[in-house]
Amino acid sequence: MSGLAARVRGELNAARKAQAKDRVLLLGTVLSEIKNREIELKRDLTDEDVVEVIRKAIKRRRESVELYEQAGRQELAAVERAEAQALEVWLPAAPSDAEVRAAVKEAIAGGASAIGAVMGKVMPRFKGRLDGSVINRIAREELGTTP
Repeated sequence: MSGLAARVRGELNAARKAQAKDRVLLLGTVLSEIKNREIELKRDLTDEDVVEVIRKAIKRRRESVELYEQAGRQELAAVERAEAQALEVWLPAAPSDAEVRAAVKEAIAGGASAIGAVMGKVMPRFKGRLDGSVINRIAREELGTTP
């Protein structure tokens, strides 16, 4: 088990002792997703793999927030938003926009002129540390300003 997964498990045990039912449910769900990913890959997960699982869990919750808000279910949206924020604690620090912008400019200077080419060059550098939508937004801004 990766160090990050072990920390999540320790946090789950602490939540059980404190009888924090919402936190127990959230962490138990995430650990289940981590275990499923481990079974899928047929190997022990690295911390990067665990971060990927957590990112997907956060993304699902953010999508749920949007759907609940569209349906007028603010109380359910608030629960999903709180869960996403609780999971963000487990993610590594995200790079700054300036750092991403520099990488995008470097990719454009290297000959990438289409959004797909820029994303292909920049995404591996920030894998597991940043959501692709942020890179996409910055790449579109930079491509729009370049001749």
